[in-house]
Amino acid sequence: MDWLDYQQMRTRRGFFRDCAGGIGTAALAHLLNIEGRAAAAADPLEVKAPHFAPKAKNVIFLFQEGAPSQMDLFDPKPALQKWHGQPLPPSLTKDLKLAFIKPTAAVLASPRKFAPQGQCGMELSDLLPHLSTCADDICLVRSMYSEAFNHHPGQLLLFSGHTTFGRPTMGAWVVYGLGSESRNLPGFVVLTSGVGTSGGSDNFSNGFLPSTYAGTVLRNSGDPILYLSNPPASARTHRGRGWMRSAI
Repeated sequence: MDWLDYQQMRTRRGFFRDCAGGIGTAALAHLLNIEGRAAAAADPLEVKAPHFAPKAKNVIFLFQEGAPSQMDLFDPKPALQKWHGQPLPPSLTKDLKLAFIKPTAAVLASPRKFAPQGQCGMELSDLLPHLSTCADDICLVRSMYSEAFNHHPGQLLLFSGHTTFGRPTMGAWVVYGLGSESRNLPGFVVLTSGVGTSGGSDNFSNGFLPSTYAGTVLRNSGDPILYLSNPPASARTHRGRGWMRSAI
């Protein structure tokens, strides 16, 4: 009797009887581990105690690429009005390193009107009338700057703190530092819209950390998560006459 004939003659009951030792032992070890009755293996997503008492259980970060310029929304530059339509003087452009703009290009000042909003006096443009009504409830940071002048390096700096790829991003660091309470779902998920950001997967990469901490992308079409669905005809089970056959 060859191996194929032997496989076809095996019954489901015989299969589980022969494998009971291995499957049963693995299942028992898993159940005991969940109940804390067994020595658990190192879990990279184990919940870790933070340095300070936490106030939040989840982090949701919205990165909305493609909005109008910040200088038309919440970052007024009144001095640009002086140079509108003219090139900046060489004293201001001699050390500039620009990728696509010549130092002699004409300055474009914002046409929007800015006004202080709320008791804090936050300056917002007329493009944000609804945000102006809750100016005292939000935090607007204007003191940050970088030497990155292209989209991709700028996004890498925002997500990883560096302008070059290969470093862990903020989501990977959060899961690495705090772990995850979920045992059945990834601790770091990514929802993309449209074609995604210019930085692509570098914006949610695990960098030099283990791949466990990489962002898991949830798609809005097809399989929500890639590579989890069985390929067609790869795991069919025939249940006739009390025996099981797997298609290979």
